[in-house]
Amino acid sequence: MYRDNTKEIRVGNRVIGGGNPILIQSMTNTRTEDVEKTVEQIRRLEKAGCDIIRCAVPNMQAAEAFKEIKKQISIPLVADIHFDYRLAIAAMENGADKIRINPGNIGSDEKLRALVDIAKERYIPIRVGVNSGSLEKDIIAKHGHVNAEGLVESALNNVKRIEDMGYDNLVISIKSSDVMMCIKAHELIARETHYPLHVGITESGTVNAGNIKSSVGLGIILYQGIGDTIRVSLTGDPIEEIKSAKLILKTLGYRTGGIDVVSCPTCGRTQIDLIKLASQVEEMCEEFDLDIKVAVMGCAVNGPGEAREADIGIAGGNGVGMLIKKGEIVRRFPEDELLEALRQELITWK
Repeated sequence: MYRDNTKEIRVGNRVIGGGNPILIQSMTNTRTEDVEKTVEQIRRLEKAGCDIIRCAVPNMQAAEAFKEIKKQISIPLVADIHFDYRLAIAAMENGADKIRINPGNIGSDEKLRALVDIAKERYIPIRVGVNSGSLEKDIIAKHGHVNAEGLVESALNNVKRIEDMGYDNLVISIKSSDVMMCIKAHELIARETHYPLHVGITESGTVNAGNIKSSVGLGIILYQGIGDTIRVSLTGDPIEEIKSAKLILKTLGYRTGGIDVVSCPTCGRTQIDLIKLASQVEEMCEEFDLDIKVAVMGCAVNGPGEAREADIGIAGGNGVGMLIKKGEIVRRFPEDELLEALRQELITWK
């Protein structure tokens, strides 16, 4: 498996690569220099299951804010740098556990070497990030258009620039909003490098469209044993990124824990507001750290049988609710008590 053979990289109190568990990343959308709001969002993300957090560093105030942010959080803090190497240096001096750069955007070897020297001195990992929207003009000209081969070539060229400066504490990220291009690029680069790979479908869109694109792309890439950290990039609350990433990893068998909520599709036999009920159950189950399956069924006739593989099931219709365990009805009660009955069952579950 590719993942088992990647280089181990320590990022703060986490280790990525070398077959270690796939970690979930996200990025704050607050102004980084607003320490209070940024810390508040990071804490919410960490509580939701975020393992590594990245913050934009567009100016020196944001870089200097890292010092205070770092004191108030417990997960690794990554600085996202676009062009100014001095911001990367300042972020590292103020406690960044990793920096993300596109070396092509940093500019000359002299500028790149200046930030590499600080990273080397403090042994701070550098994530070499390349995406289809920032591919070098000469590589586009060589290939005729933006493609997977060009993404891989750009990433490996930039990695070599840093290696030639005597540093190899690196992570690689190659992203595209084109799902199939992104998949192919990861298949190609996994054969060419031993560095850990951060995987994501960039600019994937809103929560709805982005979840579909990310699930397809990440699912195919991760299933092949490629990828050491992931981000589900969504236009929305970053909390949604964490929820989606956790479910993708759990679906693929890379994570356990947390309640798996399943629900039947609605049909003409449904005699309860199943859409509303399933959403309420899903939200409620986030409060519990249980490794079980909960089924929400909309048919009192077929529900028990269809919920047989779940640890707990609820079903209802015509004013009657029922609690199901392993396909057997164990209690009946008024339909409006369904949620509370399930909650009490989860509280006492062992």
